Amino acid sequence: MYNENSRILNDINKLEEMIVQIILKHTHDLVYIMKIDEEGVLRYFFVNEAGKTHASLEEEYKGKTLQDVLPSHIATHLQFYYALAQTKKRKVIFQDEVILKDGQKINGESVLTPIIDEEGVCRFIVCITRDVTTVVDEKNRLIESQQRYKSLVDHNLDAVFVLDLKGNLLHANPAAFETFGYKEKEVVGRSVLSLLQEGEVHYFKEVLSKTIKGSERKTLTCKMIHKKGYIIWTQVKTVPIVVHDHITGVYVIVRDITEQLENERLMKKMAFYDYLTKLPNRNSLNERLTEAITNASKRHEQLALIYMDLDRFKFLNDTLGHDAGDQLLKSVARRLDSLSNDYVSVFRQGGDEFVVLIEDTTIEQAERLAKQILSLFSVPFSLNLNQEYYVTPSMGISMFPNDGQERAMLVKCADIALYRVKEQGRAHYQFYHHSMLQSTPYMMLIETGLRKAINQNEFVVFYQPQVDLCDETINSFEALLRWNSPTLGFVAPNEFIPLAEDTGLILPIGTWVFEEVCRQIKEWYEKGYGYKTVAVNLSTKQFQQSTLVETIEGILKKFNIPPHCLEIEITEGALKDARETISVLKRLKEIGVQISVDDFGTGYSSLSYLKRFPLDCLKIDQSFIAELLTNPTDEAITTTIIHLAQKLNLTVIAEGVEEQEQAQFLKEINCEKAQGYYFSRPLPAHEVEKFFQQ
Repeated sequence: MYNENSRILNDINKLEEMIVQIILKHTHDLVYIMKIDEEGVLRYFFVNEAGKTHASLEEEYKGKTLQDVLPSHIATHLQFYYALAQTKKRKVIFQDEVILKDGQKINGESVLTPIIDEEGVCRFIVCITRDVTTVVDEKNRLIESQQRYKSLVDHNLDAVFVLDLKGNLLHANPAAFETFGYKEKEVVGRSVLSLLQEGEVHYFKEVLSKTIKGSERKTLTCKMIHKKGYIIWTQVKTVPIVVHDHITGVYVIVRDITEQLENERLMKKMAFYDYLTKLPNRNSLNERLTEAITNASKRHEQLALIYMDLDRFKFLNDTLGHDAGDQLLKSVARRLDSLSNDYVSVFRQGGDEFVVLIEDTTIEQAERLAKQILSLFSVPFSLNLNQEYYVTPSMGISMFPNDGQERAMLVKCADIALYRVKEQGRAHYQFYHHSMLQSTPYMMLIETGLRKAINQNEFVVFYQPQVDLCDETINSFEALLRWNSPTLGFVAPNEFIPLAEDTGLILPIGTWVFEEVCRQIKEWYEKGYGYKTVAVNLSTKQFQQSTLVETIEGILKKFNIPPHCLEIEITEGALKDARETISVLKRLKEIGVQISVDDFGTGYSSLSYLKRFPLDCLKIDQSFIAELLTNPTDEAITTTIIHLAQKLNLTVIAEGVEEQEQAQFLKEINCEKAQGYYFSRPLPAHEVEKFFQQ
């Protein structure tokens, strides 16, 4: 009997073991049994085949911790849930997303079940993880579909109505209630046509009918009625609702464009008025002047056009700042607008330019008004905390029909007359005369040609040698820009450089000079003459350019020349803004270029600034050299500058040396270098090479 019971018990144990094998080892679910040791640490006790494969566990996994076999971020993630099941002693269920080695994403749902012994201590935790990717994906698709619908209807900023095939309202989104002022119960069940202005109903019914038939999906603009009775301009789109290939209703999407239309009207108005001064602008002038010419032609009347700008406005704007400049323009506009009446209209042409149009007038009346304008400027303008500034206008005047019978010609003639006033001293007015057009001002020709000069390769760089007074060797030069215009010939630098600065053309021209000088330095080196140092003048406008350092550094890299071969010459005027100047000079020094102060002694001088600025060289202005041998004051200034530079470890170059005696004296007082016509005039690059060959 005992043997029989033993055999039965043994069979039961085998059966249980087989069941465990089937459940734990051969199921597709991931099964992990973690044992909690005496120190409370989770260690692998049993893992089925699916679990081992998923976690990439080796056969010797038993006794290892989560941290031993898993990446730290995954181990930390799982440890949180295991600890929760251990401490709470209850089942914990969580889901997470797992990325397999092949990049596939799966969603797993894990159930952690703590095994509690008779003493109430958690000894094991059984984790069963099941792949629920299909279920999660289906659920997400359903949620996404619902959210799409909700976003389309309930969260659309436009009003959305859902209609049945009879045009009755079934549903509306919150934007619809907000737009039309109704509550939901007031809308549902009524016809959408009740929201339309009477004149729109017939056309809307046609569109709705075609939409239901699936033949038209059209956007239309129509007027609808708010609950309070006022008109709302709307843009309406009808879209059929298709379910199982059948149209079951219609979406009506309504956008309130009332504000948009109002803004368009406002923008159209703004297009004809200057935002700063509130005066009519250039567009308004073009329209008004064209109309005035037409009327004057019919009535055989005269018109006068006064084209004016503010003298030295750019200087004031740069000096006091743009806020002060804007304040001045508004004050000028108010004074000029005080002259407006049925016959006088004031416009802002742009910048500091204003135009006054006088209808049904004579030359005498136009001149009286010009004098009136001048008198308006006799009173100073209060800017920057009530500081007073005097500003003067320059005016050019053209007359219809004598000076032109078209709008563009009248403006052009007045502009030419204004330019003549500028040439002759400013702060006045002149009437246009045909002789002005025949002799277009020389500076206008220069400006026109200057704008084409870079693209047409009309500029050339000349080089003036800087001679070492000790041994008369030449290893450095000053670059001097020359312009050979095909129509004007060689244009003097003092004629085109100031104009280039006024127009802003100095920036592209300056970049071209840097490019050409660096290219020439490289060419001399490749010809075997070694590296030479070339100094390039930098205007104040260039010095204020925010990208100056990056531009120079880029050019040096482009031609692959040592940075010390390039010397930047700045004027003393650039030293006024100490903080900004030091910043720019330090950045230039960091890339390795040399820095010199040109025309030293003639401008803004400060010994403390010379000490603070990272300078390499001082250039003594030629005005001191000219009378060096005859004027004791010039001799004393020159000697002092040289001694000062030596104390500061700066190189000194004397400019404008034209006599041997000047050169000899400079050598005796230890001036290191000199340049001038005594040694050589500025030369084109190919002629400079004769010095290297000697």
